[in-house]
Amino acid sequence: MMDSSTVASRKTWRRLQGYARPYRGLLLAAAAAMLLEALVSAAVVKLQQPIIDDLLVAQTFKWWLPVAMVLLLLARGLFGLAGDYTIARSGRNVARDLRLQLMDKYLRIPGQHFDSEPVPSMLTRLGSDADQVARAAVDALKVMIGNALQVAALLAVMIWTSWRVSLVLLILAPIMAWTMGRIGKRYRRLNHAIQEASAAALQSADQALHAQQEVKTYGGHALEMQRYGGQTLRNVRLEMKVEVTRGMLSLFVQFLGAVTLASMLVVAGFEASAGRLSAGDFSVLLTSMVALVPALRQLTNVQNMLNRGITSAERVFAILDQADEADDGGHALPRAKGLIEFRHVSARYEGQETPAIRDLSFVARPGTVTAIVGRSGSGKSTLVKLLPRFYEPESGQILLDGRPLHDYRLADLRSQIAMVSQQVMLFDGSIAENVAYGELHAASREAIETAIRGANAMEFVERLPQGIDSPVGERGGKLSGGQRQRLAIARALLKDAPILILDEATAALDNESERLVQAALAQLMPDRTTLVIAHRLSTIEHADQVLVLDEGRLVEQGSHAELIARDGLYAHLHRLQFRESA
Repeated sequence: MMDSSTVASRKTWRRLQGYARPYRGLLLAAAAAMLLEALVSAAVVKLQQPIIDDLLVAQTFKWWLPVAMVLLLLARGLFGLAGDYTIARSGRNVARDLRLQLMDKYLRIPGQHFDSEPVPSMLTRLGSDADQVARAAVDALKVMIGNALQVAALLAVMIWTSWRVSLVLLILAPIMAWTMGRIGKRYRRLNHAIQEASAAALQSADQALHAQQEVKTYGGHALEMQRYGGQTLRNVRLEMKVEVTRGMLSLFVQFLGAVTLASMLVVAGFEASAGRLSAGDFSVLLTSMVALVPALRQLTNVQNMLNRGITSAERVFAILDQADEADDGGHALPRAKGLIEFRHVSARYEGQETPAIRDLSFVARPGTVTAIVGRSGSGKSTLVKLLPRFYEPESGQILLDGRPLHDYRLADLRSQIAMVSQQVMLFDGSIAENVAYGELHAASREAIETAIRGANAMEFVERLPQGIDSPVGERGGKLSGGQRQRLAIARALLKDAPILILDEATAALDNESERLVQAALAQLMPDRTTLVIAHRLSTIEHADQVLVLDEGRLVEQGSHAELIARDGLYAHLHRLQFRESA
């Protein structure tokens, strides 16, 4: 009976073979080239028989022997080159296809997955795991097919030369196969642990490097080195276990090969004394036996490559098998009016016992500003993430223009929403490319410049060497926080969506930058349904309504003046901020 891990590995291997089908022409060409290479290698070994018997024993020189040797060696090199190229090309294409599918899947899975799997782990799957699959598809397949064909060709030469001597090897071969199967299971367990340890180490390094200022400020250097050192040490120990396992298998193969070689030499001696083996035949058998040992040793190493590839493929397939975001709505939505209604909505993060939002109901009408305030962790960000369906409510209903969100196609729904958040994400490209991003890429240069002016960003864009074609750097690193914020507003202006979400858009800015951003927002907000998550309550005094959240519940609702007069939680928060400002 096969254990579950063996069955799963076989399923994974069969699934990987499906990815190779588009390149079966290249794989067949590679197999043909490796077969010809193996046959030519066997012919080179067999050529020793006439060379020794004719040239050395009979002392008869024949011109065709050196010519044949040169041609055979040249042919072996050409066939080897053809096999390496074709199998490498097909294997790398398989890895590329996996990467593209994985990246596409990450951009289509629900937002909850990004809470459970950190980005460094995703990068490990896209990078290291895809490379391991490529090595399994290229190196392992090349070694497995090439050496298997070489072993088969050499065995054929040996049996042709003397079947009695070859019989010894055929008897001991099943023992070697059984041992390789047993050790292969240990390889699979260790390789899976190595992949997980690598992802954990990468995650630790990623967070320490991104937070390097906090690490330096709070003296966390030793702590982070201790954490990262422990994870890398575990990785080293796992790698060493793999090396020991591989070395034990290689040692066993060499020992068994030596025993086999000695046994065959004994049988060959008896055959020679009986007159059934010439000096040339004996040389062919000896050369074949010596050549078989490294070929078999490489076949044992392929187990490690193959298992690493299968382990990596299992990690990739675990993501590819996840369900996409639910998108079964059939109602088209060219342009929404912007009437938003929450009806008794509750939402919970995966794995959390306490709901992030509880029984929330309110209406946001077109052309109005709805401010959302509350202490940290009260559910403000969760609320606005439900609208573009980054998260799904646990219960209740969210309506847009009188229809539930699920009735609309997901792309149509999100095309109605523009977002400006505190953490602005810019991409490594020009200012124009970042403003006209994604579905806005076809916007004219004039429209892009108009949006930049409307966001009060042209005053710094014009000073850049290349204007709107100037690069912003990775994640907008060449720009200040206020400049990045204004480009995000320009992007929202260019989109001209009927719904606008502002998630603490000015919380991290200095006074001058906040003034410029507020002026830009004043250009952006009219004639839209605007939801504002506010940290500074002074910025929302003119909102049409204020929603006050506390521990996921809507505890107060009304205008700024009404809530101040009510002297509840909002008034308390407002007084605290007023004292801090004073």
